[in-house]
Amino acid sequence: MFRNRTEAGRALARRLGHLREAAPVVLALPRGGVPVGFEVATALPAPLDLLLVRKVGAPGFPELAAGAVAEQHPTMLINEDVVRDLGISRSYLEQEAARQRAEIERRRGLYRHGRAPLPLEGRTVILVDDGVATGATVRVALQALAQSGAARRIVLAVPVAPPSVAEALRGFCDEAVFLATPEPFGAVGSFFADFTQVEDAEVIALLQRGEGGPPSSGAAAFRPGR
Repeated sequence: MFRNRTEAGRALARRLGHLREAAPVVLALPRGGVPVGFEVATALPAPLDLLLVRKVGAPGFPELAAGAVAEQHPTMLINEDVVRDLGISRSYLEQEAARQRAEIERRRGLYRHGRAPLPLEGRTVILVDDGVATGATVRVALQALAQSGAARRIVLAVPVAPPSVAEALRGFCDEAVFLATPEPFGAVGSFFADFTQVEDAEVIALLQRGEGGPPSSGAAAFRPGR
């Protein structure tokens, strides 16, 4: 369906043109959402930053979200259906959530180098990811944004999601844009010809180019593929 994340981001940007006059801020979910968000931010144009969220994977199935945690969000979102069906213990969830919060702190230092997140007060915020499967990660990101109370309007923009998940996520934001909601769904990566893992160096480089991050020697040396 999409050649790569760049193509998906440009297609999303065309659907989001009506927000250009709102002077939005684009927040991408790292790492996969950053190349998509970069294209949206470039096209509008808008500043690019991150919203750091981590999936709490199910035991033995790390790609299956049993829950999710986000920076500056005090509680863990639990995917009750997955937890119930797999019999996942509370102790496992707490241990894995702690591990993912540590990863959020690592990425905060790596990507931002001490820089504070972009201010969102009174702004239209466009939250971007490269795709949605269970929706747990995006849902906790939307809840974190809503709980902060800073954004005037929250828009979710995602290339692909299952129909039922897309419909559920619409209830957590002011507007949602999905390029495709196929059924049956499968995995997000199955809708991209190139779904190569995004590395930290690419995230840093794109943040710098999107005016959402500080200059760094590592970022300057990296040239994202087009």
